[in-house]
Amino acid sequence: MNEAAEVERAEALFAQGRTAEAVAITEALVARPAPSHTALAGHSGALKRDGRSLEALEFDRQAIERFGDSPIAWHNYAATLDDLGRAEEAVEACENAFRRGMDAHQTFAVYARALRAVGNHPRADYAYRQALIRAPAEVGVASEFANYLWMMTGDLKVADSALDAAFHAGAPPAPLLIAKSTLYQAAGEHERAFSLIEKASERLPDDAFVHMAAVEYALRLDRVDLAEAFSRRAEAVEPRSRSVIQYSAIVDLAASRPAEAFAKLQGALKDHPNDQSLWGWMAVAARAVGDPLYERLCDYDKMIGVYDLETPAGWPSLEAFLADLAQELKAVHVYKQHPTNQSMRHGSQSMHMLAGSNAPPVKAFFEALDKPIREHMARLGQGDDPLRRRNTFDYRLVGAWSVRLKPNGFHRDHFHPDGWLSSAFYVETPDEALDSPERQGWIRFGKPPFVTNPPMEAAHYVRPKPGRLVLFPSYMWHGTVPFTTDEVRMTIAFDAVPK
Repeated sequence: MNEAAEVERAEALFAQGRTAEAVAITEALVARPAPSHTALAGHSGALKRDGRSLEALEFDRQAIERFGDSPIAWHNYAATLDDLGRAEEAVEACENAFRRGMDAHQTFAVYARALRAVGNHPRADYAYRQALIRAPAEVGVASEFANYLWMMTGDLKVADSALDAAFHAGAPPAPLLIAKSTLYQAAGEHERAFSLIEKASERLPDDAFVHMAAVEYALRLDRVDLAEAFSRRAEAVEPRSRSVIQYSAIVDLAASRPAEAFAKLQGALKDHPNDQSLWGWMAVAARAVGDPLYERLCDYDKMIGVYDLETPAGWPSLEAFLADLAQELKAVHVYKQHPTNQSMRHGSQSMHMLAGSNAPPVKAFFEALDKPIREHMARLGQGDDPLRRRNTFDYRLVGAWSVRLKPNGFHRDHFHPDGWLSSAFYVETPDEALDSPERQGWIRFGKPPFVTNPPMEAAHYVRPKPGRLVLFPSYMWHGTVPFTTDEVRMTIAFDAVPK
């Protein structure tokens, strides 16, 4: 049997959404005596595509034990370590790959992310530039580097230059133009961002992703008529695309056609029943038309859990633990600006999987989370709604990060498309702001991010306090009421999915 062909067959099944069949193929390859490097790498890749990076790491480890002279084996090991947030080990694995002759841009990109995570920023800058020397038109790396430069320097021109260099090297224009618009919007240049994406939509008529980006930018400026035009362009290119249908429904909600939005989302959910983005917008549509589905999707009192963390072992009090945790996290928050592609504004965000940290307070935090998460799953129980029907009473984390908001900081209203349960844990809170009549600094639920007709305001609020964990469905809209006091707000957030 040709193992490479089997791995390619698994890739094809992944593309069709047939995940279980794809993993079964590579699993059979590694079940043989003394599996080859191709088999080990193929199965690791399949597990990672299924969101099971911790399991994948074992097969990458087998590969470096059996094929230790292979730079590819060391690259794969480094990439999985980086996925898991084990940055120090990922740095070492990359350097082992380099010592064995690896010179690929992909390895330098992994190296850059890992160096960034351990706080070696001069070396991370070097690694990004080395990656782009080897692949100057690689849009993904160029966009990541531009985002990194923006966060580190706060200089729009410096960040923009990384995207311009990729363009002049021959990178495809559509993803670069989307990245540029995202950068401009993050810098507060909303009209410039919209103008650029509007021109891109006109000049790239066959690119549905550009048209969908234009829909979003138009709606952020309350230009519903233009959003309609961009949506029609996207539908003309890919009328059956799940994303195009979703954006069409979003425009319907802005244009006083909630019944049409409800019908479109209902149809899309038949093919994508666990899609958190579709459920998030379905909640808005159901609320707009007065359908009882809204109450089932957004039963705030029962679906949102508020838990005060118990003091982890080794600390005399919760206050002492939070002080140590805050000190550890502050070392991560060295960025001058917020990321370009995230919901938060006016602050900084960690850019690696925080759950992989070896720092004792961070490790203790993630260990202490287990009890409230399991308590919340037990409290939810099982049922036929999109949240409870997936409840297995077990979980794994698929993302974990920290955010530090400065005065006037906030999170735009958003949901988490890759999660099942999402969270906010409060390490430090702006206490003076929290007591304001406007509920400054509170987390709010139920307010969509774009204009809707009829308008929708937040339907539920939770007051933060240090040591408090808030758990909620990942499809549920949530954001932060901006605070204006001279204080900071530091949190840890994570997404969990059923195991």
